[in-house]
Amino acid sequence: MSRGLALALLLWTGACWAADTAELARGKELFTKIQPACAVCHTLQAAGAEGQVGPVLDELKPDADRVLRALKTGIGVMPSYAERLSEKDMLAVARFVAHATGAAK
Repeated sequence: MSRGLALALLLWTGACWAADTAELARGKELFTKIQPACAVCHTLQAAGAEGQVGPVLDELKPDADRVLRALKTGIGVMPSYAERLSEKDMLAVARFVAHATGAAK
């Protein structure tokens, strides 16, 4: 591999990592601040959340697809966030939860 190609690959990988980090930070922020906040009902150590109503996400370890479905349609007493969050923001929350619980691959 040429040095130029190696450097381009290294820079591209770093840029992707930075975007993922920013997305995870956005997901964490939304988890604690959207209304109603996920943190009100759910326990998730990475968000400092100690909710008592919904499942303990640290134990449930939902993958991003499962979280995204719940955000879009609601589940049980959990409301849908489809009218409150953009698709991009819902994906950020879903990826944050999956990453924080170790469900992300």
